[in-house]
Amino acid sequence: MMKILSKLIISAVTLGLSSQVVAQTEVEIEWDKPEKYRDVRPSNESRKRFREATFQHINEYMNKLALALPENQTLLMKVSDLDLAGQVWPASHVGLGHGASDVRIVKNIDIPRINFSYQLLNESGQVLQEAEVKLKDMSFLDRSRRSFKSDSLRYEKSMLQRWFIKEFGTHIAKEIANKERANKVPVNSTVSPRNIG
Repeated sequence: MMKILSKLIISAVTLGLSSQVVAQTEVEIEWDKPEKYRDVRPSNESRKRFREATFQHINEYMNKLALALPENQTLLMKVSDLDLAGQVWPASHVGLGHGASDVRIVKNIDIPRINFSYQLLNESGQVLQEAEVKLKDMSFLDRSRRSFKSDSLRYEKSMLQRWFIKEFGTHIAKEIANKERANKVPVNSTVSPRNIG
């Protein structure tokens, strides 16, 4: 089921990549008391800059996922905690000497986690779906992540993608059906095979 929904969301994002859809698709994330989050520590830059960059990357990714949702819906999220995969250690603790930068070491015991609440709203502001969510991925090192291979937040994005597909699978399937109907070529139209696909 998860594989089927994964293909559905990829199809939805592909069908929805237009400036009009982007303008109509919105995710708003509130990062509540981020200084108290369990682990958003940088290895070699200021905490504030790293935290802001991390939040921006997650926000951009969630907006990309939201392209699969019906147009004119809004996803509101309020994040209460974030714990990135791995743990930051002083370079001297991992044998890199005293002059090197700190290093984030990723082991299977340091799993990614994120806690948040969300509301999915329609264009009138009516709540369609809401929940309190506590995500963690105990098997994050065992999962295939080819699409996130070079991404520093690959474990967190993979975890959020799996949650998104499972949580909004019904909405995604309906939207794909609507887009496919809207893009269907009329029976009497003449179309060159080279222009299909």
